[in-house]
Amino acid sequence: MTLRRTGAYGTSGLVLALCIVFAWQNAAAAQNCDTAAAPGVDWQDCDKKLLILKGQDLSGANLIGVDFTSTDLRNSNLLAANFEKATLVRASLADSTAKGARFDKIEAYRTDFSHMDAQGAVFTGAEVQRSNFQDANLTNVDFTKAELGRAQFHDADISGSRFSFANLARADFRGATFTAPIDFDRAFLFLTRIEGLDLSNSAGLSQWQLNMACGDARTELPSGLTRPEDWPCSEP
Repeated sequence: MTLRRTGAYGTSGLVLALCIVFAWQNAAAAQNCDTAAAPGVDWQDCDKKLLILKGQDLSGANLIGVDFTSTDLRNSNLLAANFEKATLVRASLADSTAKGARFDKIEAYRTDFSHMDAQGAVFTGAEVQRSNFQDANLTNVDFTKAELGRAQFHDADISGSRFSFANLARADFRGATFTAPIDFDRAFLFLTRIEGLDLSNSAGLSQWQLNMACGDARTELPSGLTRPEDWPCSEP
């Protein structure tokens, strides 16, 4: 009987200790979420939706898994911030600086990235359908395996960017500029707008991709590829 009681007490003590540890962790997490915006802040997995955070300095911040749904992050310093797996649905990062930031696997439908300086940023596996990258600096950005259906790239600088295996269905690159080759290796270009683009130095393009894209007589192609007799798009 004594041995049984001792075992029961030991088990109860272990459960109590675990509860204390979990409570401490939750309290620490809540305290981190209440921390004001600052360089290097740790907001991992915090709820930051529907907030006005315009003009904040979040450089180097840990923003993994944060819910920024419909949050205003315009004109913010996001240099080297880590947004991996964050939710940015209908958020605005317009006019922000996000050089070297990580946006891996974010959920960002209809998000405003316009006029953002995101040189060297990473969007691998990101869900950014219908998002706006108009006039953004996307030099050397990695969009590998990103979902970019109906994304807008008007007047964006996409020099040296990688779109390997990306879904670019109905994305619009009209007016985009680039001075270094871009990589479209096995990207899905169904009705992708490439009118007027000089793609002669781009990498990874195949004839099957061009046949389903939307170009025109001004579209320049890499050596060995030809314009389809009829591009599938004619409407504006």
